Amino acid sequence: MEWRNSNVVAELLPRCEFPPAGSSVSCAVSGGADSLALLALTRAADLRVTAIHVDHQLRTGSANESDLVRRCAEEVGATFRSVTVQVGSGPNLEARARAARYAALPDDVMTGHTADDQAETMIINLLRGAGLNGLAAMRSVGGPSGQVRHPLMALRRRDTEAMCELLGWTAFIDPSNADESLLRNRIRHRVLPMLEETAGRDLVAILHREATLLGDDADLLDSLAEAIDPTDARAVAAAPTPLARRAIRRWLTTAHPPDAATVERVLSVARGDAVACELPGGGRVSRKNQRLSRNDPSDHD
Repeated sequence: MEWRNSNVVAELLPRCEFPPAGSSVSCAVSGGADSLALLALTRAADLRVTAIHVDHQLRTGSANESDLVRRCAEEVGATFRSVTVQVGSGPNLEARARAARYAALPDDVMTGHTADDQAETMIINLLRGAGLNGLAAMRSVGGPSGQVRHPLMALRRRDTEAMCELLGWTAFIDPSNADESLLRNRIRHRVLPMLEETAGRDLVAILHREATLLGDDADLLDSLAEAIDPTDARAVAAAPTPLARRAIRRWLTTAHPPDAATVERVLSVARGDAVACELPGGGRVSRKNQRLSRNDPSDHD
């Protein structure tokens, strides 16, 4: 692979966060520039790669995208696998497609998200009123075992495009990326350019740095909160509020973290301001003999 010795690879590879050479990894590869660059750079890092393409069957000709990924995987010596999923009916097609995609992918799959994606996510989460963890946005390392999930987080979209150009790959351009009815696309095409023009600076680089700093702070607070038993009302009430909130949030989190209002209600129960509170979805937290207990609807099925 002569392209491995190129100046482009020499410049980009040290900025990626990959497992040790020889490790087996899976990569979600849609056929866009970011995911194709991920495919190539994982092979340049001497990883054993399985490229997985998920066909949502939402566009005419989606099978052509799978063929593109297969050809690129063969070219760099990666294994290829195609998965077809059914996207359920209902509102928010983007969210339903994402849920179907991740349900079909391995838990430790790596994706080609970049600093640009991280900056957009940070702004989206800010608009939604997220706390410290949300503002830390996507992290290169995540999951229960600390797997590398987003190894290209220090790269920019222009870097992934340069990688595809080096290999002579014509990446697929998702037409939905131009749909400004979607919040992320409005952030990408309107908000970020306006903010950068106002600031006169490259805000993606700044937001990427800020997300990293906030992520480090969040990790420290999470580690301190682990020492708090969230079912011990006295311990929760005596703890510094930021740590108590994190202990409660960890206790309540199932598929998604609880909202701030729910955490505050449970904190009030721990402090003795209330004897019980309701949880979204029909659950309940109550206090008895200075112990907190949680009852969920599923407990009665």
